[in-house]
Amino acid sequence: MNYDLITILGPTASGKTPLAAALADRLDTEIISGDSRQVYRRMDLGTGKDLDDYVVNGRTIPYHLIDIVEPGTKYNVFEYQHDFLKAYDLIVSKGKLPILCGGTGMYLESVLKGYRLLPVPENKELRAALEGKTLDELTQLLATYKKLHNSTDVDTVKRAIRAIEIEEYYQTQPPEYREFPSLKSLIVGVDIDRDLRREKITRRLKQRLSEGMVDEVKALLAEGIPSEDLIYYGLEYKFLTLYAIGELTYDEMFLQLETAIHQFAKRQMTWFRGMERRGFTIHWLDATWPTDKKIERIKELLDANN
Repeated sequence: MNYDLITILGPTASGKTPLAAALADRLDTEIISGDSRQVYRRMDLGTGKDLDDYVVNGRTIPYHLIDIVEPGTKYNVFEYQHDFLKAYDLIVSKGKLPILCGGTGMYLESVLKGYRLLPVPENKELRAALEGKTLDELTQLLATYKKLHNSTDVDTVKRAIRAIEIEEYYQTQPPEYREFPSLKSLIVGVDIDRDLRREKITRRLKQRLSEGMVDEVKALLAEGIPSEDLIYYGLEYKFLTLYAIGELTYDEMFLQLETAIHQFAKRQMTWFRGMERRGFTIHWLDATWPTDKKIERIKELLDANN
């Protein structure tokens, strides 16, 4: 084929994972996850791994970059690129066309565009200098740098300090970039109506809470993982941890988390639209289409490029 891989992206609750698994079953291939939080072991319900989605027609579709690091680890884009390439090369060595599936725009774009990144070490002197500053003060400081990361995700002091650390490092280091291969991908987006997306997000949140998402967070805390490390991961882990340590009531946790997930899905779509402005062609499929119809459309797109 003329493509190096297929990418399936979409906001949370759009149904991209079941589609990717069904397509992988049809094409006899494997999936590489493009999710920044599903890399963590034992963080299952809160990251929405839904591993049952990878079981198609009685067999489990092989997947990569899920459950690869311990909670508390500060996994980053550079490490993702490295791990992606290992998984990609492994799948290609089997004569298969890899499927990249996820919703973390920065991770997806880092491999589709071939970002060349440096690993950013911890700057203890800078961290000491920033200690005691408020989130507002740190956000203002972050805005003084030319290269801004997605500041909408800087929702804790710890994240803001790390973002400043990254920017400071890139301003003071020579551009010793590592090579990243240029990959040609068919990019498919799952487009879900806003109201349907909101409905599915709320329903899924209630389901995961009933399945034990609070217990999952309490178990991680019981392991000795600091609460601030879990809060750092944002969304479910931020609000469920605040509930577990008594800083939010259950109702406050639910309402604030529900709102945060809706806002997150909106930011995901903003990122994907930005990718289109940055030159990526995304073929959007209606989330309400039957799986077979979506797969046939993807196969048509593949065939059109042969």
